[in-house]
Amino acid sequence: MAITRDDVLKILSAVTIDAGGTTLPASGRLSQVVVDPTGRVMFSILIDPSEAERFEPIRRQAEGAILATPGVSGVFASLTSERGPNHSAQGPHPAQGQAAPQPPAPGRPPAPQPPRTGPALPGVRHIVAVASGKGGVGKSTTACNLALALSAQGLKVGLLDADIYGPSVPKLFGLSGKPKVIEERLLAPMEGYGIKVMSIGFLIEAETAMIWRGPMVQSAITQMLREVAWGDLDILVVDMPPGTGDAQLTMAQATPLSGAVIVSTPQDLALIDARRGVTMFRKVAVPILGVIENMATFVCPNCGHASHIFGHGGARDEAARLDVPFLGEVPLDMTIRESSDAGRPVVAVDPDGPHAKVYRAIAAKLWANLNGASAPRAAPRIVIE
Repeated sequence: MAITRDDVLKILSAVTIDAGGTTLPASGRLSQVVVDPTGRVMFSILIDPSEAERFEPIRRQAEGAILATPGVSGVFASLTSERGPNHSAQGPHPAQGQAAPQPPAPGRPPAPQPPRTGPALPGVRHIVAVASGKGGVGKSTTACNLALALSAQGLKVGLLDADIYGPSVPKLFGLSGKPKVIEERLLAPMEGYGIKVMSIGFLIEAETAMIWRGPMVQSAITQMLREVAWGDLDILVVDMPPGTGDAQLTMAQATPLSGAVIVSTPQDLALIDARRGVTMFRKVAVPILGVIENMATFVCPNCGHASHIFGHGGARDEAARLDVPFLGEVPLDMTIRESSDAGRPVVAVDPDGPHAKVYRAIAAKLWANLNGASAPRAAPRIVIE
């Protein structure tokens, strides 16, 4: 018999959090409860960082009660903390005896923070975030084809879809089904075109709206990073959600990122947000490995006329202004769109085609920048005819 959200809440009503008998659901600390079609249950408990030791036994009790229920295949339960008036974006309260960070003077920006990296992922050599300041610039398509282009160099590659609210990677790779549970809190990644892939999209129905607050999003990203059997990888590409919010800070501060790639279209409106992405990663001491200009040029398939629908060269110029590497241009082309919609990424299905060559050139420069090698000279602009 399938377990429902109401069943979970009823079970959790037997878990109390204090001597007064306050139940977990009645405490206001319980996040939205998600039950996927395979019987996997996901929820988080909101706490203050100082309460972590007290609430860990409660979390374990709640997790155990759900696991013991028929129809449950697994439980993802975590403790999360929201930023409050006495918490900076950088984490919990300072330790006793340390001075609390002072707010910046009016009109002055906060000082850049030192890097806060979590423990490395066993077997993963590099973790690279592919990010954008705004949505709609083709970031996920770029991340997908970039991962495949890196794999084409003989590298062992994984792809994590960290866009919790709009997971696109299952569609881009043509993957469906549910990841296998290897052991109690460890999932096997899906595989597509030789790439190990994980996405929240594998754990929920395709049309499910992820109405989650920041702490639940942070918890989901952390679990997909650390509770997945990635194995030995040369590089894990992370398709980030757009913007500069909780998800980006979680990745930047809880993960040993080797660097970030910023994807932007050429027009000024997108470049404004791309600048914010660069600024955010710099504030948390994550190196910018390069900027990619997506949808750079449209060549009419009928007459061959080249049109710069979103402008041209804006991301290249912005990279020079920000003193970060420029990795290359990707054209606006129906072949890329059609292959992406069909779950047949262009780098995988047409590896010798002109579009795959663009992505492979970008991947080569990224890998050189990542390993501190001298990047090759800027490749000539490739026009698809």
